[in-house]
Amino acid sequence: MTGSVSAMLLEEPGQPLRPTLLPRPEPRRGEVVLQVHACGICRTDLHIADGELANPKLPLVLGHEIVGSVIALGADVDGFIEGDRVGVPWLGWACGTCLYCRTGKENLCDRARFTGYHLNGGYARYTSADARFCFPLPGGYDDVRLAPLLCAGLIGYRSLRAVGEAERLGLYGFGAAAHLVAQVARFEGRQVFAFTRDGDHQGQAFARELGAVWAGGSTEPPPERLDGAIIFAPAGQLVPAALRAVRKGGTVVCAGIHMSPIPAFPYEILWGERVLRSVANLTRRDGEEFFRLARQVQLRVDVEILPLADANLGLERLRAGLVKGAVVLVPPGDP
Repeated sequence: MTGSVSAMLLEEPGQPLRPTLLPRPEPRRGEVVLQVHACGICRTDLHIADGELANPKLPLVLGHEIVGSVIALGADVDGFIEGDRVGVPWLGWACGTCLYCRTGKENLCDRARFTGYHLNGGYARYTSADARFCFPLPGGYDDVRLAPLLCAGLIGYRSLRAVGEAERLGLYGFGAAAHLVAQVARFEGRQVFAFTRDGDHQGQAFARELGAVWAGGSTEPPPERLDGAIIFAPAGQLVPAALRAVRKGGTVVCAGIHMSPIPAFPYEILWGERVLRSVANLTRRDGEEFFRLARQVQLRVDVEILPLADANLGLERLRAGLVKGAVVLVPPGDP
């Protein structure tokens, strides 16, 4: 079956993806067609598959951490030629004319369309994408280790910028995004404090491997006050915990696209000019800056590699919290 699968299709939220054969897309004006070499499984994919994000395009090919090579170009494509290795991120299109787009906040465009949600993504042998929203990718990384950078890396980078100059940085949920942003934070001279599920000693050891000065359960107080914190886990109860952990004037960033309800909390843990904010999506500028940084840092990207036909297994492993780092799907025919 593996050799005959060209895509894994979501036909209905809450149902397993169905292996299917899809024709190779033809490029429209401004698009590139890619042969997919690797596509990461992101927690956002899980939210879409489980019906927690409303109104996806159906049927849908999930996946927005796509690494591929250009095999065809539509009219008016600039900047790429056949054979180029490129990355396709979550933001797949923005209008370019609204207030948000005109002020460098295209991530907030009300008409934006997202890869693997409104547009077919990378759980496939081939995909197409708007060339304006694709990134040239740095050398020094193989395809499977580049894939998680296209969302886990990018949203981690945007979250790190949102938290400001925090020297003592808490990371809640130590998965695909946190294991990358921890390395960037260390490169910038910050101290990292990692919070995992209570009792996840393997995850805490992993965080210490990557330079965390402390690692513990999400309900534990850190050994000292934090300057800021980023919450990657989609668990609303972590918001009050993070606010309690940061000093006055500190910032807590909610980095996920979906989170369970945030419980009521006393005003005193927000008082003192603490800031609670979210980050949403990404901009092309984020990608340009982050991939320049990735050339300098040479990130360690921990991946579990699965064949495309095992996409349901990868989603289930992520759902169960069994993934160290990131899961990456490889279509048939690629190493």
